[in-house]
Amino acid sequence: MDTDLHQIIRSNQPLTDDHCRYFLYQILRGLKYVHSANVLHRDLKPSNLFLNANCDLKIGDFGLARTTSETDFMTEYVVTRWYRAPELLLNCSEYTAAIDIWSVGCILGEIMSRQPLFPGKDYVHQLRLITEVRYPDFSHRKVPENPLDVL
Repeated sequence: MDTDLHQIIRSNQPLTDDHCRYFLYQILRGLKYVHSANVLHRDLKPSNLFLNANCDLKIGDFGLARTTSETDFMTEYVVTRWYRAPELLLNCSEYTAAIDIWSVGCILGEIMSRQPLFPGKDYVHQLRLITEVRYPDFSHRKVPENPLDVL
């Protein structure tokens, strides 16, 4: 793979709505496969999503992945804080594939705004950012009147 999504987001390369849709489609399709094998990735973030020149995306870095049956390994130490689901921040002992979907939502927001949605400095700050629900700055792009049009 040529690069990762983090590098693309940080670059000056324009990202159209079609790019956003295609990246989202590939991430969700890959996650569907991973989750169908009862595996939670647990560390989805732009730097773990690899791209080639055709914008073909592959999910990588399964170092923190666990099967859903490995309940004794379901630790809170997963996912870079900015992409961590609230149930992980609140130290819930059990969680589901929804934690990966939360990360995908954070990644989509970052693709569209070119900045992290919830760049918390620590756990408390992270939770505060999530509960305040501030809208990202989309001033650099034309946002559809209906944001669901991107999907």
